[in-house]
Order: sequence, then C-alpha cells, then structure tokens
Amino acid sequence: MQDIAEQLHAWHAAGRSFAVATVVGVSGSAPRDPGAALAVDTTGEAIGSVSGGCVEGAVYELCQEALESGEPVLQRFGFSDEDAFAVGLTCGGILDVFVQPVVPGADAALDAGIAYIASGTPVALARVIDGPAGLLGATVAVTAGTHHGSLSPAPSTTAALERSAVAEARAMLDAGRTGRLELGLDGRPCDEGRGTVTLFVESYVPAPRMLVFGAIDFAAAVVRIGKFLGYRVTVCDARPVFATERRFPDADEVVVDWPHRYLDSQLDRIDGRTVLCVLTHDAKFDIPLLERALRLPVGYVGAMGSRRTHRDRNTRLREVGLTDTEIGRLRSPIGLDLGARTPEETAVSVAAEIVAHRRGGSCLPLSAGHGPIHHDLARAEAEQPRPRRRSHAA
Repeated sequence: MQDIAEQLHAWHAAGRSFAVATVVGVSGSAPRDPGAALAVDTTGEAIGSVSGGCVEGAVYELCQEALESGEPVLQRFGFSDEDAFAVGLTCGGILDVFVQPVVPGADAALDAGIAYIASGTPVALARVIDGPAGLLGATVAVTAGTHHGSLSPAPSTTAALERSAVAEARAMLDAGRTGRLELGLDGRPCDEGRGTVTLFVESYVPAPRMLVFGAIDFAAAVVRIGKFLGYRVTVCDARPVFATERRFPDADEVVVDWPHRYLDSQLDRIDGRTVLCVLTHDAKFDIPLLERALRLPVGYVGAMGSRRTHRDRNTRLREVGLTDTEIGRLRSPIGLDLGARTPEETAVSVAAEIVAHRRGGSCLPLSAGHGPIHHDLARAEAEQPRPRRRSHAA
C-alpha cells in the first residue's frame, strides 16, 4: 500500500470508504511482489496495481463486491491452459490477492496503519487472510513501541494469538520484511496443513539508503539511478568545493565530511538494505571508510578503481586488520562488466550489480538461461504456504 498511501490517506480523511486488494502471495512469473496493492473507492475510482494489467479488471470487480458486501475475500488468479486470454496471468504465474473493505473510523488498526504509512512512520500491518470466518480481515497495526486494534471482538479468546502476532510482526518490521505467517489459535507457529490462522504481515519502513562517497562526475549519475531504484541517496565528500547541492540536485542530502567520520555518525540509520558506493578511489579516504564499512551489516559495499587500485586497496585493508572474509564482501571494481565508459553507463553497471546482489541474479543474459526469471521468489516459493481457498478460473 505504500505506493498509494497518499491517496488512501486522502480518501480516509474525507470519510470515503474503499476496498484494498493486496498481493499476499506469488509464485512463478507473477509480475508484482507481495504488498502491491490496488484500491477502489465508492465512486469507482481506482488507484494502484496488483498485476501490471493481467487481472486488474477482475480484481476491480472483487473490490466493488467487497464494498457492497462489507466482507473480505482471498482470491487466487493463475494461468489457464485452456484459454490463455481468459482472466489470469498469461505469463504463467500464480497470484494470491486479499481484498478488504475499509470504512474510515470502523477499524482502529486500519485507521492507525493508514495514518502511519502516509506519515512515513515505520509500521507493520498484520491481517488475517485465512482462518476462522470470524477472524478473516482482523488487523493489528504494530510499531516499534505499541500496537493498535485487535484480532477479535472478544480479545480473551484470541489473547495468545494476538500476542504472538504482534511479536512476530514487530520482528518482521525490524527486519523490513513482508510475508505470510502461520499461527495456531494458541499463538504457536504452525506448518501448512496444521495452521489455524494465516496472517499477512506488511512492513512499511523508510526507503533504503544509498550512501555515495566521492563527489565526482560519476557520482551524479549513480545518484540519479539510485533515486530511480527507490533509494534515499546521500552524497558525502570531505571537499566542500565538490560536495555541493548545485552539483547533485537529485541527492536527498549532500554532506561535507570525511567519509569514515560520517559513516560513524550514521550507525543507527543503516541496516541490511543499505548500499555503499565508494567512488573516491583515494586511499586516504577509502581505507578508513572501508575498514568500518566491511564490518557493518549493510547490504552492499562497492568501490571504484582499476584492478591495480583494487589489489593495492586489498593489501592496505589487510594491513589495518581486515580478514579475507571481510575483504571478500567488497565489490571491486564496482559494477558489472557491461563495457561501460560514460558516467551514465557506469551508473547502469553499478545499479545492475546492486540489483543482482539483492535479488540473487546470475548476471547472465535472460536469453541464456532456462530457469525462473525471479530468483528471490523461486527461493522463497518452497517456504511460502498456499492459501486454502477456492480457485478462480475463467
């Protein structure tokens, strides 16, 4: 819902009811990740997308039905071998969509969750998408320090389940994870088949950070593509003549400071999604910075430079005490081998490596392979339980 949060908040503030269709499970070549959403209000206005076009019409109708009935529904969409043009995912994937009506003021968890998402406050929404009829659609909104809403009109009957759901959702929020959770009514984790309640937990956290060290011409192109990928981008350089907002208008912030000192000041604002691009290729900046960066639990550390610079840099890093395992985390020379020459081409090379590292890509041309296109979804597929609901076939 994060990409449509502003419009949802506007509808909610105006007292307009709406239905939200959320992708809660995918397999195969489904086009959208879990958490993608489409919403329809009482006037018929639609925002967002759950499939990039494949099943939008059918989901729109489900939203209208949910608005009329006031009842949530879990629906599966998949490829139809008999009719590739029927309602379904002709790309061959399977999409599980949960449709929930929202009436402003009627649900404390949804009210709070929509407000938190719109304001940028980290929050996890845990919604029951499968289980006893009386619990379907029940929601809790969980922040780092509190939670809103309840999983049952009679909390005493689901107290253990709610405590467990809140604890699990808070852990997922801390990790920035979105996914399904199987719990018994007693709150204990369950395997598929034994599970009594399935919850979908959506974590809404601030955009991941990209820290670009070195205010050079290549950095400007990396900043632009970082913003395109959805990162909050900071440029840092110790030289005030180069580190200016005028040179980097696309950056969220430009900092004049020694790179290692700035990194030390950001330890409480970086996490496993954080990306560091070290473009200075100057040992007096690089070594103190990389000595720290390669020991931090960040998602990616890449450094620009020739292969000779890379070898010299590795020697210096060993001299300051880094192990081969720590040095092995460094992506250097930074980027994939695209034959890039210009700053823009180099930025594409860097971005491609970041995406491949995050998603588990092989870095080979898609035309050269025969396996799944979406590597991260293929790995997660075996772990993801399937809903026990009726199928949709046209």
